[in-house]
Amino acid sequence: MPHAPQHLHLHAADGYRLSATRYPAHGAVRGKIVIAGATGVPQGFYRRFAEFAASQGYEVMSLDYRGIGRSRPARLRGFRMNYLDWARLDLAAAVDAMHTPTLPLYLIGHSYGGHAFGLLPNHAKVTAACVFATGAGWHGWMPAPERWRVRFMWTVVAPLLVRLKGYLAWSWLGMGEDLPLDVYRQWKHWCSYPRYFFEDPAMQTETARFAEVRRPILACNALDDLWARPNSRDAFMAGYRNSPVQTLDIDPKAFGRGPIGHMGYFRAACQPLWEQALAWFSQHGARHA
Repeated sequence: MPHAPQHLHLHAADGYRLSATRYPAHGAVRGKIVIAGATGVPQGFYRRFAEFAASQGYEVMSLDYRGIGRSRPARLRGFRMNYLDWARLDLAAAVDAMHTPTLPLYLIGHSYGGHAFGLLPNHAKVTAACVFATGAGWHGWMPAPERWRVRFMWTVVAPLLVRLKGYLAWSWLGMGEDLPLDVYRQWKHWCSYPRYFFEDPAMQTETARFAEVRRPILACNALDDLWARPNSRDAFMAGYRNSPVQTLDIDPKAFGRGPIGHMGYFRAACQPLWEQALAWFSQHGARHA
């Protein structure tokens, strides 16, 4: 079947073996897309979007970051890594695999995927990025009672799970994939700052690289997304200070397709948002050509 997804493996710069899926474009290839997923979300979650984009003439690649999904080791307890590896090693490998000088390469980011773009060592290979649900993660940007629920999670529930399992057993709570210990620790630490890792003194070298990113970014956030509302998005996206950043606030009531929240952007009901993202890509693809 010429349009069937192709499961393959990538090798990051440090040799780690990653599971990825390539979705061939239907007909003439208009461009390529790499999907940068959210924390604890396996690549299969983005299948519907990938298939739709492929039907519109885009070659698409998704991947599981190390420690997640089909890139998870046999034993997660004792598995050590850096949260930043998902961007500067894993996602970077997908960008290298998809890049070609004759076609524009776009990035679709979900939550962490919007953080990852600025951490890529090869971000210049990306023509433009559209990110959904990217925010700073600080509980103070969230409405009550969500902020109190999140604080309870960070200070009570998560530490108990980590002590018991040696990693964040998120699957026990039905909240996604289990997370490696180091991802949990770094994520929790950065979420204590209103502007996430931009306020962490230990991250100055990494965050300074965000100023090198000059590609256009479309940042879309739903008003019913309790974790990444527009105020949280704006606090983080300010780090892309030399990029032309366009923001889009989505009112689910006006959108008329039901609630969106933090995860609904990639459900089938949100296909109009996908169409809008691809149309925005096509504008920048013309500039690339």
